[in-house]
Amino acid sequence: MKRVLVTGGAGFIGSHLAERLVGTGSSVVVVVVDDLSTGHVGNLARLPRNVVELIESGAAEGTAEAARRGRIDEIYHLAAAVGVDLVLRQPSEVIEGSLRNTRAVLEAARQWSCPVLIASSSEVYGKSERVPFREEDDVVYGPTTMTRWSYAYAKGMDEFVALNHRQRHGTKVVIARFFNTVGPRQSGVWGMVLPRFVGAAMRGEALRVFGDGTQQRCFCDVRDVAEVLPVLLRGEANAGGVFNVGGDRLVSIRELAEMVIRVLDSDSRIEMVPYEQAYEAGFEDVAVRQPDLTRLKRATGFEPRRTLEQTIRDLAAWLAEEDSPARGTRPRHGAPGGIG
Repeated sequence: MKRVLVTGGAGFIGSHLAERLVGTGSSVVVVVVDDLSTGHVGNLARLPRNVVELIESGAAEGTAEAARRGRIDEIYHLAAAVGVDLVLRQPSEVIEGSLRNTRAVLEAARQWSCPVLIASSSEVYGKSERVPFREEDDVVYGPTTMTRWSYAYAKGMDEFVALNHRQRHGTKVVIARFFNTVGPRQSGVWGMVLPRFVGAAMRGEALRVFGDGTQQRCFCDVRDVAEVLPVLLRGEANAGGVFNVGGDRLVSIRELAEMVIRVLDSDSRIEMVPYEQAYEAGFEDVAVRQPDLTRLKRATGFEPRRTLEQTIRDLAAWLAEEDSPARGTRPRHGAPGGIG
């Protein structure tokens, strides 16, 4: 029986990955480590109980506990700070917690000589103007006086620690830089743009677009992301590699709002909100964030299968189900996340 550890496994990406791991046809037990601060046990409801081992704990402590309980064959480290709001409020906690959790995961990987995937973020590229972003590009960060950049610094340090661990101990480390993963089980509570827009459109409320709406992003369905992660980690040639993971179709935030309204046939309007009203004074955004997927496609053959329009419809269906009287309403949280 293969034993796979997923930190943040009750969250947005983590729960979809857990389903993917169990559905591969091999005998797998998924050990989910999650403190449930932003994840939810309901996200694991589709999984048979006999294939899930839930450790309700922070990532560092939970990983150590999982390693004590028995052999670990693979690790996917997805636990992370969720959303721009938390990053702006608690930058030091984000940085310190991120490093502590990553070190604990790497220690477990060394103990059991197993491969580990470290979830990073497109935030690592900072405010680079070279588009599309390539894994070996130089990065450009804003000043430390702007807490907006703390997540970028934190994820960059995670990558340094992980790659150094490979150099020192030979650990099979793969780093995945996520670009705006979206879909069912994602919450707008933490500032994520698509669920905010979809939820507002379903309620007939205004879709609040921050800034001038011309900033462009690329979105990828969480189910497509979950499918490629095991392929990426298990590729022998990928060890020590850094890979962009996401879609590469550019959409402006204004266009995204218009698309949501059109796809859901909503009567909502669009409301433009200046950054100084939405975030801290002097908040900096990135004009264009687009990944170069050449390396990922060569390593895995990855091609996103779901359109953004389909993802919008599926996210709306999930939100409607979650808010139905039969289910009751519960907080819809997810992990990992970032700014964007």
